[in-house]
Amino acid sequence: MRLHPTAGLVLRRLGHGAVVLWAAFTLAFLVLYVLPGDPVAILLGGDQSTATPEEIAAVRAEYNLDRPLFVQYLLALTSALRFDLGNSFATGQPVLEAIGAALPSTVALAVAALVPALVGGPLLAVLAVNARRPALRALLSELPGLGVALPTFWAGLMLLQVFSFRLGWVPALGAEGLLGLVLPAATLALPLGAMVAQVLLRALDRAWREQYVTTFRAAGMGRPRLLLSHALRVASLSLLSVAGVITGNLLGGTVIVETVFTRSGLGRLAESAVSSQDIPLVLGIVVFSAVVFVLVNLATDLLYPLADPRTRPAVRTAAQRAPEAPRPQHPVPSPPTEEVRA
Repeated sequence: MRLHPTAGLVLRRLGHGAVVLWAAFTLAFLVLYVLPGDPVAILLGGDQSTATPEEIAAVRAEYNLDRPLFVQYLLALTSALRFDLGNSFATGQPVLEAIGAALPSTVALAVAALVPALVGGPLLAVLAVNARRPALRALLSELPGLGVALPTFWAGLMLLQVFSFRLGWVPALGAEGLLGLVLPAATLALPLGAMVAQVLLRALDRAWREQYVTTFRAAGMGRPRLLLSHALRVASLSLLSVAGVITGNLLGGTVIVETVFTRSGLGRLAESAVSSQDIPLVLGIVVFSAVVFVLVNLATDLLYPLADPRTRPAVRTAAQRAPEAPRPQHPVPSPPTEEVRA
């Protein structure tokens, strides 16, 4: 029994996603155990000198820290497969509850940053391509690369210095109300919008050299209409292919932004968990981030064929199985030869 091409694609992507989740969990587990420090000190409040050897041994046995590293890994992996990520060493709170409590603030920040990035990035790319003067076009084309290379923490500190400390327009720290979300969202939106503009600008340059653009321009279609109606629609497909990269940058940027602006959220939770070597909490955050990454890539693989019918598995299969056009059977006449007189 043959599977539908779309079902086969989904199964393959789910298999790849499972490998990614396993690799992320394994690498995070090994890195955390290589780091210097003792998790038992965290469980005992940071001081083992007042605890008796029996108490230390009991804590190690409770959290399986007295077993070999490979056994600890298998136990942690088995629990993760049962959706049980354990409890935080620092607070004793279940890891899933800690992630769930921190998630709404991070989602609000991500949405507030993603919307202006998806509006400003394409706008900058369109302005750069449509610029008449070469100097202006060169200037606008260099801005996305500058925005990508700009360190996120430096941009956040500069925005704090200007708009909070000098102008006093928005609060400097915390997350109270919409005003507290303005600077963190702007800091996170700058590199995201620059990345979107950079990808879209290259795709527009390629689309502008296609044959259909030359045909439409020869038919008298204006440059702005051709750019917005045809070239931009084709170039926007490239954004789907980098959706996973944008998601990764979005998740990584929240750690820096929430730390700079002292916002409570998943990024701040990850930073504090790594600092305190809270192994279950760090593993839970890594697994959650990997799940988001895998789901975004799976959604991209499913949406791309809808946006571009040429990439549909059924279409590709039909094109591969299409018989070759038959060649003419009649002989090709040879060129006439000039008769040589004796």
